[in-house]
Amino acid sequence: MADLFPAEDAVPPASAPLAERLRPTTLLDVVGQAALTGPEGAITRMVASGSLSSLVLWGPPGTGKTTIARLLADAVGMRFVAISAVFAGVADLKKLFAQARELARSGQRTLLFVDEIHRFNRAQQDGFLGPMEDGTITLVGATTENPSFELNAAILSRARVLIVKRLDEAALAELLARAETLAGRALPVTEEARAALIASADGDGRFLLGQAETLLALGATEPMDATALAAFLHRRMPVYDKDREGHYGLISALHKSLRGSDPDAALYWLARMLVAGEEPLYILRRLVRFASEDVGLADSNALRVCLDAKDAFDFLGSPEGELAIVHACLYLATAPKSNAVYVAEKAARKLAAATGSLSPPAHILNAPTRLMKEMGYGQGYAYDHDAPDGFSGQNYWPDGVGAQTLYRPSPRGMEARIADRLSEWVRRRQAAHRETPQPKP
Repeated sequence: MADLFPAEDAVPPASAPLAERLRPTTLLDVVGQAALTGPEGAITRMVASGSLSSLVLWGPPGTGKTTIARLLADAVGMRFVAISAVFAGVADLKKLFAQARELARSGQRTLLFVDEIHRFNRAQQDGFLGPMEDGTITLVGATTENPSFELNAAILSRARVLIVKRLDEAALAELLARAETLAGRALPVTEEARAALIASADGDGRFLLGQAETLLALGATEPMDATALAAFLHRRMPVYDKDREGHYGLISALHKSLRGSDPDAALYWLARMLVAGEEPLYILRRLVRFASEDVGLADSNALRVCLDAKDAFDFLGSPEGELAIVHACLYLATAPKSNAVYVAEKAARKLAAATGSLSPPAHILNAPTRLMKEMGYGQGYAYDHDAPDGFSGQNYWPDGVGAQTLYRPSPRGMEARIADRLSEWVRRRQAAHRETPQPKP
């Protein structure tokens, strides 16, 4: 991966890319990462203390991870070696470790920067442990993926994880200002177009500088407005891996926005996923799950709406069918919420596991044979439809397990009416039990 600001000793030639010519010379010059490289930043304090530990830099592309590693090596007087997990193999690592071990004997320490370290498999990651522990290398890994999922626990226990943030508008504006100072002229854009240019970068400084370099090369005399800029430049696609952190982060945001009854936030996260290329059927499956988990019997129609949305999408396809997904999303966000069904399921499973193979009470067992009838199967069963209001109040729990309350309806939506109904049934069931003659000892 190309560096945002390659840190070389030599002055970059005038023909070098703009990002290279704008490289900072110290950690304090790094844009947008004050929490790491500012006067009180974590890396700044680490350098000042003289205790440099192995690091994992976690953040999106174009935020300066490689730059920070290079400048860190310069700051502590270490030899800087960079490899990419995409191209390096076991043989390359063995050669690198041997060189670092030889140089260490003469007092030259090595900072090994591993770009996209998450692409190494578990066995390859284990290969770093020995050189890290004996001081042969100080490892600085860069990853766009959540280290908790992608890196071995052994590496994480030996390295400090630092978050490299997505560049905000102020940081991106500072990069543009530096580009204009270096070029000696302003970008040929209106203020509105400048704001659109910054927004189009989506927090990626390297991408922004590439766009700025293209604009500066035009030599235009009249500034472009936002419309002309959009026609001339392409927008950066959102960072989103459908099987990784971005995927799970956005679906979590959608689920929690729905649970919090915020339809506008839910629509935003839904749109983010669709724009990024998420499979609509995956979203629909999560909405169906939500209908039972977080709405439940407070509004049973929610499940039907979600299933209808799935059928509509199957029928219409994309993009027309995506409106049905929006329909379902808004219905769920605005529906009364209850997790009583979800809680009841977990409680029932726990009770079932604890009670083993208890048989149902004999009076509710079918008796298709004479022998079973003689054994008392079905004896005393009360047919509920023959009882007043269709309710007999009989016991349906196995011997040894008293009546349990697993489902506790919320006071919201339809469940409020269900709660009233259940309360009446409990009262009548208790009354029927008191009136039933108890067997003599």
